[in-house]
Amino acid sequence: MSDASSLKATVFVGGLDHGVNQQVLHDAFIPFGDINDISMPRPELPSSRDPHRGFGYVEFEQAEDAKEAKDNMNQSELYGRVIKVAAAKPQKDHNEGVGSKTAIWQQEGYLATHAPKDEEQKTEMQGDDEEQQPLDPMQGLEGLDVAGPKAK
Repeated sequence: MSDASSLKATVFVGGLDHGVNQQVLHDAFIPFGDINDISMPRPELPSSRDPHRGFGYVEFEQAEDAKEAKDNMNQSELYGRVIKVAAAKPQKDHNEGVGSKTAIWQQEGYLATHAPKDEEQKTEMQGDDEEQQPLDPMQGLEGLDVAGPKAK
């Protein structure tokens, strides 16, 4: 299964109680279709005794099964907690976006999407030649020398 199709067949399950394990998730989501994989990321701190970070991912064999699970299980209750079930999003690169340690303009894809095209640069330079004189900030204010409403 390709990455794109497996992503469409994967749901995010959030708000999990620490008593929930992979077997419980499997039992809760098996009515919607065959399951390929269940992952529950562990806490990043080695000193943490929590079994998971409070969320997990369930990958189904078919994308339709994932949609059915999302439609039926979102805002349902599991182990006394209301869970959120949504389509899984692709994992972000740590070096991109908000929170990265690299300036946004130094990131690889930024210039490709935001740099001006050659044609835009040429038209801007031609426009600069025509408008060498600054505009008068008082231009158009001649009729405003009288205060109050206009007489009819």
